[in-house]
Amino acid sequence: MGIRAVLRFWVIVYTLCRFGIDEAIPRKFWPWPMRLARRLLFFWPNRYKNRPVGERLRLALETLGPVFVKLGQMLSTRRDILSKEVAESLALLQDQVKPFAGEEAIKRIEKALGRPLNEIFCEFDVTPLASASIAQVHCATLCENGAEVVVKVIRPGIEDVIDSDISLMRRFARILRLIPDARRLRPVEVIEEYQRTLINELDLIREAANGIQLRRNFEGAKELYIPEFYSELCHKNVLVMERIYGIPVSDVDRLIEQGTNLKLLAERGVEVFFTQVFRDSFFHADMHPGNVFVSYEHPEDPMYIGIDCGIVGTLNRDDKRYLAENFLAFFNRDYRMVAQLHVDSGWVPVDTNVSEFEAAIRTVCEPIFEKPLAEISFGHVLVNLFNTARRFNMQVQPQLVLLQKTLLYVEGLGRQLYPQLDLWKTAKPFLERWVRRQVGPAALFDAIKTKSPYWMEKFPEMPELIYENLQLARRHQQNFGELSQLYLKRQKAKQASLFYGLGAGACLISAAILYNVDAEICAALAGLTVVLGALGFRKLR
Repeated sequence: MGIRAVLRFWVIVYTLCRFGIDEAIPRKFWPWPMRLARRLLFFWPNRYKNRPVGERLRLALETLGPVFVKLGQMLSTRRDILSKEVAESLALLQDQVKPFAGEEAIKRIEKALGRPLNEIFCEFDVTPLASASIAQVHCATLCENGAEVVVKVIRPGIEDVIDSDISLMRRFARILRLIPDARRLRPVEVIEEYQRTLINELDLIREAANGIQLRRNFEGAKELYIPEFYSELCHKNVLVMERIYGIPVSDVDRLIEQGTNLKLLAERGVEVFFTQVFRDSFFHADMHPGNVFVSYEHPEDPMYIGIDCGIVGTLNRDDKRYLAENFLAFFNRDYRMVAQLHVDSGWVPVDTNVSEFEAAIRTVCEPIFEKPLAEISFGHVLVNLFNTARRFNMQVQPQLVLLQKTLLYVEGLGRQLYPQLDLWKTAKPFLERWVRRQVGPAALFDAIKTKSPYWMEKFPEMPELIYENLQLARRHQQNFGELSQLYLKRQKAKQASLFYGLGAGACLISAAILYNVDAEICAALAGLTVVLGALGFRKLR
């Protein structure tokens, strides 16, 4: 560990101690050497004793800087490893940091695009429109067509900061993993997941590709608009996209003032989420309020605007099918079906006791269903399901964690816009239609329509392929017959060898007995017979 890493480690420990984060960790997670080190080496007192644990943790992460802010935002979605109070406090983390100089941004843009700035943009605002932990955004106007755009630039030196802080986080996680009671938190896996998320966010070409795909999926839709990306001007650390104008989805007062249909807006958020998951198998997985806006146009028929497509999730066909059927089984409170689907999908081991699993799911979920449906959190039901399944050795895949996080975001936004939102009522018809389409006549028709061009291409070759396969089968049959005959000949030869060996030995013993040969010689001849028989048997095998 270098000097910079040691100093950074000291700053992190100092900050955590001053905010009393160590006091919030259960004593069983602290072996006596760590408690002794806390008193002798890291003796700074807690200065925020009167504040809740969640608020203290949020303030500590904000003090430690952008990488830790991002970590807190990610942890706020992990209701499976954090308490509700702490998770809700971390969800308030603001990703606003001091901007870097606009002149530095210009240098990075010119270096990435290989041209002077004035050849690309006829106007460029040196003052950033927004600044976050990973990048900042500047407004500009394209020379080519006069289009208003925003230019996103990765923060200089952020890669080194991330590498340094992630390395320290990994060391902390490995130490924590040595404590038996802390293993349940899976600290190393959490840090690895966080590292993957940051790496994806640092690659703006990936973000542009994700945005282009989402835009294509919702081309012409009235529920969601994705801005246009100028791929020829996108680089690993620079991104150029259409500038959008809208109201932040969290600004409910402005939405009400504009006369927005909040009920329809909330329901469309749910529809957009399920459409992305089940129709497209490609969903925006970072739908927090800072990335979602509402168009000024047609407030009576509102449209969402989505930005920042750096994190997306995908589901394969089997995962979609089992997830939809799980949701429907929950709607119908058929816990046996939920348990069996988990086994059939391979999410839990095949030797899982389905009856015990069913009982565990019922124990967790029945109290939830005692509430009115409009008060039940769909996202928290999914969290409870995954937590219960983990007790039966379910390894939740990354795409399912992203799905859980996104659903919590979507449901939170919907309830904020329209507290009476019944997500179950909105989602159930969608899922029922989707499942029917997967297994009914419509599914057969879609499969035929999808595969028919391939079949038509191969159809002229069918007679030749059939003839070649028949010829191949005939050759195999002839070869098999020849091999069978050869095998029978060899078996007969081996049997004859065994017969002659045993026969010769038996004759020798008989002759020795008839001519009163010594007993020791008879014993030796008997042994020779056994050897000859064994050799014959070995050949027979």
